[in-house]
Amino acid sequence: MVQYYWTPNYQQMTPPQMTIPSGRPPGGLPREESYIENILRLNRGKPGNFHFSFEHKVNGGENTLNVRGVVEAAGRDHVILSDLRTNHRFLFPMIYFDYAEFDEPLNYFDQNRP
Repeated sequence: MVQYYWTPNYQQMTPPQMTIPSGRPPGGLPREESYIENILRLNRGKPGNFHFSFEHKVNGGENTLNVRGVVEAAGRDHVILSDLRTNHRFLFPMIYFDYAEFDEPLNYFDQNRP
């Protein structure tokens, strides 16, 4: 509340303190967030096949695209891939992502943590 005129008995009220949740339990580490983009980030640089499908035709009349490459970066709504053969970079919206196949074991979140 903003006071626009002087009132001798007016006491300014302080707003209640708000806390914003940080995803961390009190005194602990952040909880697991096993979203696809987080799993892709944990496995940056590992070679794999990445499969995408689209509503429209993209590749010789097909609506699918497979990229053999590595994850450079991943965000909530996108992934950046580097093609291993051509070193070409791709930025794909995650809505087109179907699945990925990796050549080696994946890094994942600790399953033993409460």
